[in-house]
Amino acid sequence: MKGNLIIISAPSGTGKTTILKKIMPHLQGLTFSVSHTTRAPRSGEEQGKDYYFVSQDAFLALRDQGGFLEWAEVHGYYYGTSKKEVTDRLNQGIDVFLDIDIQGARQVRKAAPDAISIFICPPSWQEQEKRLTGRGTDSPETIALRLANAKAEMADVNTYDYVVINDDLDSAARMLEAIILAMRAKNRRNLNGEPLCLPTEYS
Repeated sequence: MKGNLIIISAPSGTGKTTILKKIMPHLQGLTFSVSHTTRAPRSGEEQGKDYYFVSQDAFLALRDQGGFLEWAEVHGYYYGTSKKEVTDRLNQGIDVFLDIDIQGARQVRKAAPDAISIFICPPSWQEQEKRLTGRGTDSPETIALRLANAKAEMADVNTYDYVVINDDLDSAARMLEAIILAMRAKNRRNLNGEPLCLPTEYS
């Protein structure tokens, strides 16, 4: 059985990555798609695990060859999802998370209408500002840009299938996990990604 394609989007600083890492140990048959990016690695990030860090020339060459399921320019850098990597995982029956922004989400929904889309929101705009400034990793100019982009991104929230508000990390993680379990129940799959018993087995 083919895996499910799951789009996850959220403004920068919402806690999306933390939520995803929290649920991953509890759900088998689920993986991240590792994106390509032209930005430099941050402290602790690993090549091939967090991102495929590539030059702009290499990125644009792969884009022009049709190698990306989606791609976008965000905060001055390019990001893209490998079409081959996603297709291979889905054909193995693995559910694939696409951690992408709203530009990429629009492209994926157009190319794969059966993809499930989930948007993670902060509890308030004030909390969003607090989280971004509290990280201490970005310059004031970068924070201002991320806040401006966050406003534009949250205006797109109604185009997503599900919305998870991260006012409490544990609650948000449980909500996201429940969405995935409901999706698998609908598609008759268990936690290991295996088909559930079909009605014909009881006839």
